[in-house]
Amino acid sequence: MTSETTTAKVTKGFRDEELRGVEKCIRRIVRANDVHSRALAKQIGLTAPQLIILKAIAALGEVTTTVLSAHVDLSAATVITVLDNLETRLLVERYRSRHDRRVVHTRLTEQGRVLLKRAPEPMGDAFGRRFAALAPERRSQLISALTTIADIMAPKDDLQENTLRR
Repeated sequence: MTSETTTAKVTKGFRDEELRGVEKCIRRIVRANDVHSRALAKQIGLTAPQLIILKAIAALGEVTTTVLSAHVDLSAATVITVLDNLETRLLVERYRSRHDRRVVHTRLTEQGRVLLKRAPEPMGDAFGRRFAALAPERRSQLISALTTIADIMAPKDDLQENTLRR
């Protein structure tokens, strides 16, 4: 089967311009996220995923990797890699549960708390202001639309897991 035939089957039911429009919007979002992540790294020395994980630990308290992974919607392997880096930088500490030695908890260090106090929002303060300025109904519509796009783009296994989490 040629790619032209596959594309024709996939795009049946909507116009090519619509697909190109969606692809362009997603590329703009990805690019903006990359640009902001680089600026974040220069500003506070953290990537966006590192900052998101630190903020999640601050919000959840002492937390397991499994719970943290579900909260930030990243794979456990990715979260562990990020935690390794944050622990090396003394921003978090991990320790074994007293009740079950197989369970590892993570908590912020004082240095991690201090860094979070001066950290901007992961998506940028300007985005936060602009998003907050929208009417609540519009914010809900955007969240719903983005959730649908994320679900459509997710690999089949991820989609099933995300559906179960809701």
